[in-house]
Amino acid sequence: MAVPPETRPAQPVARAGVRLGVDVGDVRVGVARSDPAGVLATPVETVAAGDACLPRLVALAAEHDAMELVVGLPRSLSGGEGPAAAGVRLFAGRLAAALATRPVRLVDERLSTVAAERTLRERGRRGPARRAVVDQQAAVVILQSALDTERSLGTPPGEIVAAAGEPSDRETT
Repeated sequence: MAVPPETRPAQPVARAGVRLGVDVGDVRVGVARSDPAGVLATPVETVAAGDACLPRLVALAAEHDAMELVVGLPRSLSGGEGPAAAGVRLFAGRLAAALATRPVRLVDERLSTVAAERTLRERGRRGPARRAVVDQQAAVVILQSALDTERSLGTPPGEIVAAAGEPSDRETT
């Protein structure tokens, strides 16, 4: 009787392609990008919140040929969602509608700004110099976490956002 070849569980494989990470704030929106292999997140820019924000994010997605955008969803430490999360969900829906051909995902961003502040402090960034880039660094933290999660689980993280006015599928990882 032949012995079947050894079978090993398949290693999770991350999807290739640039992703943009987005940290939505009331005043500024931080943007980060991944490398094409989906391994490392780096800061891109800080966009002023307001009317010009969505068109700039759409332009950045095109400039970087991003396959998707990953938006941080601010949850409480208990996992609940408050007014800030509702605002980000609304923003993400408008972003999904503006992008049309690129998916938008919401991922848990608990403590991303705290981690970003700590990293910048450790690098010697203080005062206005830190405030100017903290949103970008928070976007890096959000995106890096999403990339790491995808690599370890083998599935895209978070939930797909339906364009504003469309039903959401609310798939979550």
